Amino acid sequence: MFPYRLFKWLALGVGFAFLYIPIISLIAYSFNDSALTSSWVGFSLRWYKDLFQDEALLRAAWLSIKIAVLSATMATLIGTWAGYVLVRKGPFKGFALFIGMLNLPLVIPDVILGISVLLMVIELRTITGFPEANGVFTIWLGHVTLCIAYVAVVVSTRVRELDTSIEYAALDLGATPLKVFFSITLPMIAPAVVSAWLLAFTLSLDDVVIASFLNGPGYTTLPIEIFSRVRLGVKPEVNALATILVVGIGALVIIANRIQVKKSRITE
Repeated sequence: MFPYRLFKWLALGVGFAFLYIPIISLIAYSFNDSALTSSWVGFSLRWYKDLFQDEALLRAAWLSIKIAVLSATMATLIGTWAGYVLVRKGPFKGFALFIGMLNLPLVIPDVILGISVLLMVIELRTITGFPEANGVFTIWLGHVTLCIAYVAVVVSTRVRELDTSIEYAALDLGATPLKVFFSITLPMIAPAVVSAWLLAFTLSLDDVVIASFLNGPGYTTLPIEIFSRVRLGVKPEVNALATILVVGIGALVIIANRIQVKKSRITE
């Protein structure tokens, strides 16, 4: 029994070390006074100062955050409805096709998805003249297409756990299906919706492949900008920017988890 427990804790420790030591190292070296990542010289904030003077990196960061917020919001709106319909309204005529189309972005490579959206944009431009060039809209379209499936999976899992008798009781008392959804169902699945939004935000912010197909001149996202720079070695400014993103996203996750815990306690 003791060797098993020891192995269990050892495996857990190795797993956490594998996940978090690179992040801790990145944060630590963002405060290193040396431009080399192989040696520690001393504590300094010089790379944060250089970061806020790097207009190209800041512009790419702002573009990525803006696209991620817009993509996550639209994907959450569509994916929440899709997840709800998947559980509450199925099966219906064409249900298998609906599930297949909804889950397709989960199984096809990002390269194929990026090329598909690009071909659709080119065809749309040929017919309507819109969009005039690749930019925020085309990247947003690709990221929404990618994220809807993930949102639908998260939300549908939570909807499947709900007690349907509450919704049926509201319908019997005269409430419309739309009223039931917004007054009863949505508050109960709100934590899952928030989690799905954060997941979609992270997927959009992290994407390189789809954005590389759909971006245009002057619309370089942060992952592409970082990727183009680290080919010649990791720059300290990139470490500083990554530290800010890790802290910011980590704070959002902690806040979302606290909100979810509070709402779960209220529901119980």
